Amino acid sequence: MAKKEEKKEVVCVIGLGYVGLPLAVRAQERGYKVIGVELDEKKVERINKKISPIDDEFLIKNLPLFPFKATSDAKEIKKADIVLICVPTPVDSLYNPDLGPVRGACEMIANNFKKGALVILESTVNPGVSEEVVKPIFESYGYKIGIDVFIAHCPERINPGDPKWNVTNIPRVVGAFTPKGLGKAKTFYESIVDGTIRPMKHIREAEACKVVENSFRDINIAFVNELAKSFDALGIDVKDVIDGASTKPFAFMPHYPSCGIGGHCIPVDPYYLIERAKQAGFDHKFLKTSRAINNSMPEYAVELLQDKLNEIKMPLNGTNVGILGIAYKANVDDDRESPYYGIVKALKKHKANVHSFDPHIKSKSTVKTLEALLKKSDAIILVTNHKEFEILTGELLKKYGVKVIIDGKNCLNKDEIKKTGVIYKGIGR
Repeated sequence: MAKKEEKKEVVCVIGLGYVGLPLAVRAQERGYKVIGVELDEKKVERINKKISPIDDEFLIKNLPLFPFKATSDAKEIKKADIVLICVPTPVDSLYNPDLGPVRGACEMIANNFKKGALVILESTVNPGVSEEVVKPIFESYGYKIGIDVFIAHCPERINPGDPKWNVTNIPRVVGAFTPKGLGKAKTFYESIVDGTIRPMKHIREAEACKVVENSFRDINIAFVNELAKSFDALGIDVKDVIDGASTKPFAFMPHYPSCGIGGHCIPVDPYYLIERAKQAGFDHKFLKTSRAINNSMPEYAVELLQDKLNEIKMPLNGTNVGILGIAYKANVDDDRESPYYGIVKALKKHKANVHSFDPHIKSKSTVKTLEALLKKSDAIILVTNHKEFEILTGELLKKYGVKVIIDGKNCLNKDEIKKTGVIYKGIGR
């Protein structure tokens, strides 16, 4: 789409990661003057050279066409009429939500603020954060909500690597503290998104939408992961069953099992709701059970490997195990919360020799090529279904002496691999 007419407003994006960087590029494309604030100096340098620091087709194509100023200088925020907070909201090792980045971003903005500006929180948070964390920070600086500052929440919806849905066309929901703030936020998103913008009656409802979206997926994936374990015991191919059930044209939505869930959303967001509800006196038993099931899958994949090695009287201890994929999903370079790390931990606990290769994350791979990994490996666990791994066949595995493969994404040709004598095991198949 052609660049629209220049607008007067200045947009400042805080955090130039998977969420903030596409937003900044899109706003620049639509005629806003954009400033990006990012603490990572190396990322700032690459962006200012029109080079995307993220392996993403949209960014690789559009950042050179619609460049903007990236900086680590927080004083640049003073120029902004609209400020977007796109910082991470992680959990710690005990799954406790960490709102430190959100607090830090709010303090940074409040210290460098242009009165009357619109501040939009895009980071995924639990219901209540805008009221209990964001609003009080601005009020502590003497700003009056709805007069000096307009605060809104529009939870990010980004699906890295998706060829169809991206920042330009994914429908959005938005909430705010005042009708005027809601109108400002809705107008802004309507100017950059070719999709429906749905205003919510309360800012807390907008916060809840994203948590519900990702908890829905987490619960359904947990269900099929538990089915995979059950069907392993029953001798049923879970993938065939799900494909069969999918022929029903209504009231069924297929989800598929795997060696674990990764990314910044699905394995994280349910904990925000679990913890916030706990503070209000409610126990989310269902969500906690789903999280426990999905968290168990990396270790379950290693258990499957151990079982298959036992069939040929090979111990896991001392065996060379190759891991294909570090990223949490296919064809991206994002390894946040990837099941890879849980699998490595479980393998090392059993004293296996671990090797890894990911064509999209070579800096964290232990070998440089797929061939090099196959040469080193007696057994393989496929963690990520990258397109580069589609060449894997039974003959190729056999050629390099691979004896067992655990297909953590159920993406390989089971029957073809088995015909060659290589032991194949999928998740629930």
